[in-house]
Amino acid sequence: MPRRTLPVLVLIGLLQLLAGGAFADSPFRNWGATVIAGDWKGSGGGPTEAFDNARRDISAELVRLGFESGKILQYSVRPERYGKERLAKSDIRAIFEGMNQLMAQNPEGCLVYLTTHGTPQGAVVDQSILPPGILAAILDRTCGARPTVAVISACFSGVFVPDLGAANRMVLTAARPDRTSFGCGESNRYPFFDECFLQSTSSAQDFAALANQVRTCVAAREIREGVRPPSEPQVFIGPQIRPLLPLYAFPARSPP
Repeated sequence: MPRRTLPVLVLIGLLQLLAGGAFADSPFRNWGATVIAGDWKGSGGGPTEAFDNARRDISAELVRLGFESGKILQYSVRPERYGKERLAKSDIRAIFEGMNQLMAQNPEGCLVYLTTHGTPQGAVVDQSILPPGILAAILDRTCGARPTVAVISACFSGVFVPDLGAANRMVLTAARPDRTSFGCGESNRYPFFDECFLQSTSSAQDFAALANQVRTCVAAREIREGVRPPSEPQVFIGPQIRPLLPLYAFPARSPP
């Protein structure tokens, strides 16, 4: 989709709001989402459920936020371990092909969430490294000019910001390009960043507010655990998507 079509999408969204249609159902109803667990080994080399726990529960939280479950693709390095979930195998080409089909049917927005280990060269996806330039090319080909939110939960994930930072995108990463993130050990339920993402959605109004709350949560958790140096999650919000984010408001969580 050419980038010049984004103003048209903005106009359509505003007209829907003025008409009252967007209040009747979720603003994410025509978004496609892809959630990827890129590894299954912990920081000590043994098996961990941290990445797949995050993949599963973040997908469920996206449904609570208003994404349709049938429009969320989930990928795991060990899909056979979670047979009832009907997952696809985490593979860079398979992810591209799946996103290409998904986004052809969902014209209004795109979300990608990757949780895995990271290196200064990119993010681990099974036995491969996904470099920032390749992920940027995948988003160009699949998400195109749609408003796009990309979340990379991995060590050194700030390396993705320069390549992914287009005008129509918001990018949130778990660490600076020269820092590790924490919480991906064998006994962790989630990486720290993913846990903070899940904890913060209930009180955030939209993705911009969520990013700030996640950063605050991660900093507090790292101080509490005594880990250093701080990971310092990074946020980029492009000038075209910035005024749209309040239109994609999160629903309030129902009281227990």
